[in-house]
Amino acid sequence: MAGFRDIIGQEQIKEHLQNALESGKISHAYIINGEKSSGKEFIAKVFAMTLQCEKGGKEPCQECHSCKQVLSGNQPDIIKVLHEKPNTISVEDIRTQINDDVAIKPYSSPYKIYLLEDAEKMTVQAQNALLKTLEEPPEYAVIILMTANVNALLPTVLSRCVVLNMRPVSDRLIKRYLMETLQVPDYKAEVCVAFARGNVGKAKSLAVSEEFENVKAEALSLLKYIQELDLYEIVTDIKKISEYKLDVNDYLDIMAIWYRDVLLFKATRDANQLVFREELQAIRKVADRSSYEGIERVIKALEKAKSRLNANVNFELTMELLMLEIKENG
Repeated sequence: MAGFRDIIGQEQIKEHLQNALESGKISHAYIINGEKSSGKEFIAKVFAMTLQCEKGGKEPCQECHSCKQVLSGNQPDIIKVLHEKPNTISVEDIRTQINDDVAIKPYSSPYKIYLLEDAEKMTVQAQNALLKTLEEPPEYAVIILMTANVNALLPTVLSRCVVLNMRPVSDRLIKRYLMETLQVPDYKAEVCVAFARGNVGKAKSLAVSEEFENVKAEALSLLKYIQELDLYEIVTDIKKISEYKLDVNDYLDIMAIWYRDVLLFKATRDANQLVFREELQAIRKVADRSSYEGIERVIKALEKAKSRLNANVNFELTMELLMLEIKENG
């Protein structure tokens, strides 16, 4: 299924797009801005599908010729803009796939819709080329840009588009979705929700990822026994992480959530609020031996490690410094 009712959260965006569909006041250009995996592509697809739907309602009927074409991935008037270079959308990509193509009338639908993912990867020249079409679009053209960084787009481009910002989805809605739609058990759904921070796609991919389970087990085992291990043993453990395809930030997030649990338990002695409830014994042990200041220092050190890695500081050095801090304070 793929309709507005399948979009989790994002009420403002849904309302805006469905009002536009109802009133027939469709803009020529939209920007959907939201972090990676937050569901921008799904929203764009649902909107495009509804725009082309032969029934002309606020939801795609899923049954007309056009809807069936969208579901099978071959609606000729919904065009996905591609780019050869993984990190750049070039002026050539925009010229050949949008500017030169937009003059040709739709093949069988009322609109010709262009879907451009990762719009922040457009070079300045590519954005300026797109501007030409945005300034004088044909009546039937609708361009939907999806981006994780709206600030990378030129003000002139932004001013010609309707900007729709994705909002974090509530933990309650994500947990319900994981449990009801994906049949994820309660405790596992809670861990995924804690990590996803309002990002449905991330929660979903963690819920079905075996790697995430393995990385979680390794991170927790390291945290439980870190005081008994020598630094070289810790470093060996950490090297294992880099073999996983999972983002190292997820590994650091596991640690941060563990220490938040420790801090919470130390302050409240209430196990019900913990994300890693099944690790209560180990959490109690760390909470009893560490000071509040020590735990705060570890949480700060985890944030620092994240920003170091984002700034491309050497992985092993960053992790060694972090582990020394944890050994000292955690």
